[in-house]
Amino acid sequence: MKTIIAACSQNLSGSRASIQTALRTLLAAPWPSQRDVRSWLQLLSVLQWVLSFLLLGTVSLLLLIYLVFTSFWPISALYLAWIIFDWDTPEKGGRRLPCLRRWPVWRHFRDYFPVKLVKTHDLSPSHNYIIGSHPHGILCVGAFCNFITGSTGFGEMFPGIRPFLTTLAGNFRLPVFREYLMSGGLCPVTRRAIGYLLSKNGTGNAVAIVIGGAAESLSCRPGVTTLILKNRKGFVRIALQHGAYLVPSFSFGENDLFRQVVFEEGSWMRSIQQRFQKMMGFAPCIFYGRGLTSVRSLGFLPYARPITTVVGEPVVVPKIEDPSCETVDMYHEMYVHSLLKLFNENKTKYGLSETDELHIL
Repeated sequence: MKTIIAACSQNLSGSRASIQTALRTLLAAPWPSQRDVRSWLQLLSVLQWVLSFLLLGTVSLLLLIYLVFTSFWPISALYLAWIIFDWDTPEKGGRRLPCLRRWPVWRHFRDYFPVKLVKTHDLSPSHNYIIGSHPHGILCVGAFCNFITGSTGFGEMFPGIRPFLTTLAGNFRLPVFREYLMSGGLCPVTRRAIGYLLSKNGTGNAVAIVIGGAAESLSCRPGVTTLILKNRKGFVRIALQHGAYLVPSFSFGENDLFRQVVFEEGSWMRSIQQRFQKMMGFAPCIFYGRGLTSVRSLGFLPYARPITTVVGEPVVVPKIEDPSCETVDMYHEMYVHSLLKLFNENKTKYGLSETDELHIL
């Protein structure tokens, strides 16, 4: 018995010593610095954004389909009834929530790259505007951060102006994802939706359109500044019909966030991408960025590269209900000239060289 008691005492003493050693080691370990914590928060904010845009709609749709075959089928039925009842809301200005624009996570999202907004001219609240956003890039980070979140100070720079951002109409057919998009101020890139914001929502509205669209994303790569714009004139016609001023904007650094496998024009892979884009509205790009664990690993997160969005001088547009093709061409040419001026005056300030040119296709 004495032997057993002695053995137990020895084990308890050893256990206490081990626990004390572990505690001393834990306390001696360096705690994360404020800089490390900020870096983690920035990375997580970008992660949730990327996952939301790439997976939220698809996962929600699959989940609702799965619930149909379970005892929770009323959830799917009720949500389907809600979508039918709420079907036209995206085309009528959406349902934006100011609290979402002020969400603190967007400040960490902004600081990850970082994203900066530069104002060159005032925008009067007595007019409506169509802001052309260039270039498209892969995920339109600059356009989203500046026109949807309040983190870069759009409201303070342009008082009285309500910004909206357009995206593919198909995104508003996906359950839950449509609510997420509308709450931020996104609307479908359709004539009806844009026309509603420019005619039935008062003045002081600025509708941002990423004019190059999915076709432009196929040419997105670092060091290349090619825009699909020469034959994109629908936004000019809408501006004329509603008397909305045209405002060019350019996000320097947008094309540096990802690496993309770019297939040459005429190749069979490029033709598949273009056909898919015409059928579905978006292009299947093969791209990669950094991983979650380190900058050197490969993944789907954007690289931390600075993005500076410069908003240029408005092109004054008259209201013409049925503009002729010649009038549309004239104001389209004026817009292109204003965009080229904006690019050339700012390119050396934000990472490009004097010899870099803006190619418009």
